[in-house]
Amino acid sequence: MIFLVVLIIVTPDDSSNTKVEQSNYTQIERLGDGIFSTIYDSAAKEYLQNNMMYYQVNAIDEGNQTVVIPVQKLLFQNNYYYNPNGSLNHTGIYSDPSKVELYHKIGLYNSSKKIVFVYPIFTQIAYEKNGFYDYYAGRCDSSCLTLKLTQDINGKYTSSGRAAAILTLLNYPYITDIDIDKNPDILKRYDTVIMLHNEYVTKREFDAVIQHPNVIYLYANALYAQVFVDYDSNRMTLIRGHGFPQASIGNGFDWKFDNSKSEYNNVCYDLNFTEVDNGDMLNCYPSYRLYYDIALLESLKND
Repeated sequence: MIFLVVLIIVTPDDSSNTKVEQSNYTQIERLGDGIFSTIYDSAAKEYLQNNMMYYQVNAIDEGNQTVVIPVQKLLFQNNYYYNPNGSLNHTGIYSDPSKVELYHKIGLYNSSKKIVFVYPIFTQIAYEKNGFYDYYAGRCDSSCLTLKLTQDINGKYTSSGRAAAILTLLNYPYITDIDIDKNPDILKRYDTVIMLHNEYVTKREFDAVIQHPNVIYLYANALYAQVFVDYDSNRMTLIRGHGFPQASIGNGFDWKFDNSKSEYNNVCYDLNFTEVDNGDMLNCYPSYRLYYDIALLESLKND
């Protein structure tokens, strides 16, 4: 998947749930309620118009989609931090003190269910500069298909950073691809596993996920391409999928439930869960829908 994300942020006259700051950020900063609260996207501009927030998402080869969210519907506080040149450095997502009661209703509070989400650290790495997507675009050779492994969270749109931030604010615990790859049995501890945009996974992780009896595939395009991780050299390498090593190869696992065609549905107005062998699969890429959809968020703990 290749995305260019342009955020067009529309703030109300009473901007209690939005904030814009002009700063020169030169390094990653961890802000707010946890390590997932900082989201890095591409350049953005701010416009004021009728208390509406606009996100324009350009999925390459798929055209533009614009997500429109009434500001009063936002369930979380959103801060936007800009560089002096006007480009967006990062977005901050934080809890809203006035909505604590709602969070307890829709979040994982006072529940006997053991639910966990899987942060897609392998996918985060794949999308880094001089990574897989520079190879796909012909900007570098196959050396870009072996990347340094990191466990540092650097949430972006492509690694479903907003979902990770929101689920954390709603009291969901998380593990990463690395945890599963090193110990596939870790999933047996949980009644429900929520997959995000875990596009790149190892064969060991893939097998563990599809063998779990209750998985929510919250993002389209999960389990799409196969990577191998060498923990001795601390490197991750693309093995199969996403047109590699042959252009005809789509899903690197030949997974029959692949729904990658739905990844470009960023608006999610027609969202729907489809039952698969080991759980339920959403038919869109819900990063912005999670900002305001109470029913969707509440369904995750009631699945």
